[in-house]
Amino acid sequence: MFLIIDQPVKKGSLKIIMTGRELVLKAIKMETTERAPWVPFVGCHGGALIGAGADELLKNAELIVKAQLKAVELYSADGIPVSFDLQVEAEALGCELKWEKLNPPAVSSHVLHNKKVSDLVLPDINSGRIPVMVDAARKLRIALPDTALYGLITGPFTLALHLMGADVFMEMYDDPDSLKELLRFCTKVGKVLIDGYLDAGCDIIALVDPMTSQISPTHFKEFVTPECTDLFSYVREKNALSSFFVCGDALKNLEVMCDCKPDNVSVDENIPLDIVKNICMERKVSFGGNLRLTTALLNGTPDQNAILAYQCLKTGGTTGYIIAPGCDMPYDVPVENIQAVAGVATDEYKREIAAELEKKGFSEEYQLFDMSDYGHADKVVVDIITLDSEACAPCQYMVESVKAVVPQFDELVIWREHKIKSPDSVAFMASLMVKNVPTICIDGKITFVSVIPSRDQLIEVLQDRIYKKLKRKIKRKQTKITVVVADCEKCQEAFTNVKTAVTELGLDILVESSDDMELAKSYGVKELPAIILSTSQLKASEHVPEVKIIKEWLKDLM
Repeated sequence: MFLIIDQPVKKGSLKIIMTGRELVLKAIKMETTERAPWVPFVGCHGGALIGAGADELLKNAELIVKAQLKAVELYSADGIPVSFDLQVEAEALGCELKWEKLNPPAVSSHVLHNKKVSDLVLPDINSGRIPVMVDAARKLRIALPDTALYGLITGPFTLALHLMGADVFMEMYDDPDSLKELLRFCTKVGKVLIDGYLDAGCDIIALVDPMTSQISPTHFKEFVTPECTDLFSYVREKNALSSFFVCGDALKNLEVMCDCKPDNVSVDENIPLDIVKNICMERKVSFGGNLRLTTALLNGTPDQNAILAYQCLKTGGTTGYIIAPGCDMPYDVPVENIQAVAGVATDEYKREIAAELEKKGFSEEYQLFDMSDYGHADKVVVDIITLDSEACAPCQYMVESVKAVVPQFDELVIWREHKIKSPDSVAFMASLMVKNVPTICIDGKITFVSVIPSRDQLIEVLQDRIYKKLKRKIKRKQTKITVVVADCEKCQEAFTNVKTAVTELGLDILVESSDDMELAKSYGVKELPAIILSTSQLKASEHVPEVKIIKEWLKDLM
């Protein structure tokens, strides 16, 4: 906190300027601040700022410190995370990681596939990369005395997914007691990290548990609430503050998240900010978010981001609100886009400019694909709309659930991931009318939204779709298109166009040409070419149908 003294000194000339750290702490405590504090969630993006890949950055405390200091300088941050890596604990417990230059690592093997929970050894402050993160926190605390420092830990449910894989979802039904044992162990792991970060000088412990967006409130209360409540209580006993980070469509669980008694809840753009505000304020929990990660920060313009930041600030207000992205920002987010948000968040004049820009509006329209015929091919198409399965845990495990099932269907089912970090994938998402990620669409139909299906659920849905397609294919095989032609150019063109249309739709329909003018005349045709589509449909065999049943068939022809 600083005192600004105007000269000469007179009544009302003393103006108190709060540090960013003080602003963040007051907001988290549900106090009114002169402006909403601004916290950019810089993780692997820090590597882009200093010319290092995420695979270098997240293994080196010195690089982490350099990156976060650069981020605070460029983005006028009131608060900053030490890092944003939800695989630290899993790696320390024996999971293998797949490293990427442009993304945080992803868990590539699940240690509990070969071990029991009782075989796991609780890590300590020197296990794996934990000392890297704690060392970075200690150095950042010294370098940034006026900036709020967040220490991030992986939430119990997400850590359980890393250790066990998607089998966690079956365990909720098949062996809930064993899953609860695992979650209790994950809570103990969390306390190791909490102690390390608080001893290093962090102000806020952020419990990041994105996988909880994939379960129901009932399952949340049974499996997640006891462990997260314990962790937030542990932070409170140490006179520190806490935040609960959950990305994805977590609206259904927002109330039970608040009931875990965190000091703050932070969400992404999947949940409207006004709803977050109402639910959190009623429960006296501060809130943060929900700048758009991909459609705006990554793929938008500075003006678009300024407008969206201004809208967040208008909605969030100045009591208990922190403006922030919904999650770890992508590696190559344009610096100018984040600076546009920073300017609106910290500078009153730039907020006024953003207000004027908002009046003019901006277009968020995408060139949509024509999806009217999507899903008509013989194979079943599974489209998974994700942020990025290599950077987002819910996306990773949704993709893994599909990959595990598809081989059972040989070549009858194909799957594709659409990462909305690219404009084309955003347009595809909009064309399917998908609003939340991750989402599974089957043959263009939204099927699973922010819920990872169990193996049995996914198999059942795919089997049903294959059966329906088989029935339709049987009907199509008894459909025939006859093009009655003469020896003329337009007749040949008509026949070619019919063949092309059938090919482009991937249909298995017989197309034949005929010079039978009498056939054409029977349909009232006087001039060729004539295109005749006929369908034969089996209605009965081996038995004599009743008259009333035959009448029902005939009504379809009337």
